[in-house]
Parts: sequence; C-alpha cells; structure tokens
Amino acid sequence: MYTPILRMPLVRALIQPGLAAGALVALAVFAVACGDSSPTEPLTDAPRVISTRPGNAATGVARNVAVTAKFSEAMNPTSINATTFTLRNGLTAVPGVVTFAGVTATLVPSNVLAPNTTFTATISVDAEDLDGDSLATAKSWTFTTVATSPTGPAIVNLGTAINYVILSKSGISTTGATSVVGNIAVSPAAATYITGFGLSAPPTTFTTSALVTGQVFAANYNPPTPAALTTAVLDMQTAYTNAAGRTLPDFVELGAGNINGLTLAPGLYKWGTGVLIPTSVTLSGGASDVWIFQISQNLTVGNGAMVTLTGGALARNVFWQVAGKVTLGTTANFKGVILSKTLISMNTGATVLGRALAQTAVTLNATAITQP
Repeated sequence: MYTPILRMPLVRALIQPGLAAGALVALAVFAVACGDSSPTEPLTDAPRVISTRPGNAATGVARNVAVTAKFSEAMNPTSINATTFTLRNGLTAVPGVVTFAGVTATLVPSNVLAPNTTFTATISVDAEDLDGDSLATAKSWTFTTVATSPTGPAIVNLGTAINYVILSKSGISTTGATSVVGNIAVSPAAATYITGFGLSAPPTTFTTSALVTGQVFAANYNPPTPAALTTAVLDMQTAYTNAAGRTLPDFVELGAGNINGLTLAPGLYKWGTGVLIPTSVTLSGGASDVWIFQISQNLTVGNGAMVTLTGGALARNVFWQVAGKVTLGTTANFKGVILSKTLISMNTGATVLGRALAQTAVTLNATAITQP
C-alpha cells in the first residue's frame, strides 16, 4: 500500500507559488525518509500479485506442479477460489483445488498436466484484500510443461554392471534360505566379505554357491576377474550418476514422498526427501516404457508391500536411484533396478525381480532375487 497522509501535504506544498526551493527539497527528503519514495506514483490501495510459481513463460515445468501466486498483502480468503484463480489449456479449464494461506494462493490441478503443453493461470479482479479492495487488473501468466516422450526418459545404461544381479563394493551377506538367480560380485572387497553363501573351494576366476544359480565373483579371484570387477563397479557408479543427474522431472515431490496406492505412468520422478511404499504402488506402461525415481534420502518398502507392473511394463526398465539406504520389509515384493549409494537391506522373505547394485553392502535374509 501507499501512504496518502504523507503524500498529500507534499503535493499541496508543491503547488504553493511562494514556497522557497529549499523548503521544497526539505519536504521531499522528509517524504522519502518516511518511506514515500515515489511521490509521483498513483495513490492506490489495490493489492498486487508480486510473484508466481512457475514464473511467467517458464519451460520444462513438472507435470504435477502446484501453481502459486503471492500477493502484496493479506487477502480475503473467501475471494480466493476456483472462480477467481483459474488454470486453462487454451480455452479448456483445468480442474483443481484452490487454497489460500498467509499471502499465497495455491492451485493444485486434480490430474497430472499434459506434457509439452502451455497453460495459462489467471487471478481475476474479483480477488479482494481484507479491506475489500480488488486487484486493479487481472494477473495472467503462462508456463509450459516438460516435453516427455510417451515412453518416459531414456533408459539408464548399466554398462558391464548388467552382468550381475547383486554387485557391491563392501560385502554381500545372507541368512536363511536365500535364492539368487544371476551372478553376484564384490569389489574392491575380497571374497571373505561374501558371507552365508557357503562358497565352493578353491576359487578360480569365480566360485559357486548352492544358493546362487549363477557365479560368484570377488576382487581377489584370478585374473581377469579383478579388472572386470573394477570396470563393473565404475559402470555401476556411472549409472548412478547418470540417473541422479537427469533433469526436467515429470513429477516433483509426488505424494510428499509417500506414493502408497498410486498408479505411476512412465517418467522421471524426483524427491528431495525419502520415499515410502507402505503397502503398494503400481507402474503402468508398455514393454518399452521407462521409469526413473530420483530419491535424495531413503527408500522404505513396508512389510508385505508390493510393487506391481501392469500393461507389459518390465522390471529391467525401472530404476530406483537412492542416495540413502534401501530397506525392503518382510515378504515385500519389489520390482526394478536399485542403484543405491549406501546399503541395500532385504528382510525375511522379501522377493525382488530386478538388481541390487550398492556402493556399500547388500544384506539378504531368506530373500529371493532374480535378474530381470
């Protein structure tokens, strides 16, 4: 707001024909010192929209964006609603829920926005402040959503790490009746850090285990195994960095980190928090579709929780990039390739169709894991 009580004496003084120049300057300085730095601006109490999210003409906007407008002052909450705050795709209204808190109005679309589409948000002049003053003019701004391909992001290249269902830098341990289908390996750790598998002896370039339908490798086995594992671990780390570095996510902070019960389309998903799946999540798409989940903290899958693939979706095309640790609860049923910067822990009876690629350790307890 402006302050007419300060301006008006100055305006009257300026029109006095006999007022000395020094007095005029003094009055002007006084007005500026009192916060009236724009004495020539129109006198108005009308509220203004001072910022928006996304900003005007923004591109690459996440498809689950919450559209916000910040006002210059507190507004009458009853005047901020689905009639005064709208979102449109051309002439088509986008349904959503409008809320207001403090000085910020928020519109959350009821459905995920279409990709590569320009939307127009508008605050109408019927939005009022607490004194009943309306916006002087309507506020409109546009933004364009991320240009997602129908099949989601490009696949993450695992390099030679794809040769292993479990790959760890510091150790692989198991208890109980574990079943592994595919090769497992540790590097730079030695074979002594593979525990609970009852490895056959003596090892050559590999060894075997009754629990593993495949071969077991370690950094201290005969050449060329050490060099091959060094390359595989580097490829695993490169894949992790590639997945973590993907930009322009389709979905940001979906479910505030709790994706329980959701059906997820192919795409790039990003969270600055951990992700929780208490009972279920469904990935729906075709055999060529790709999902990448960027998780800044832990991934926790509840006891008995299930990750379901529908429509022909394949576990090999699902990538869980996790900066923290991964915990699969008792009897959880999980799908996809786990790229973890720390520990992957699979509790009693958990089943996995995918890969466990960890930059620290992998622990299993009567776990069944099968390469996709």
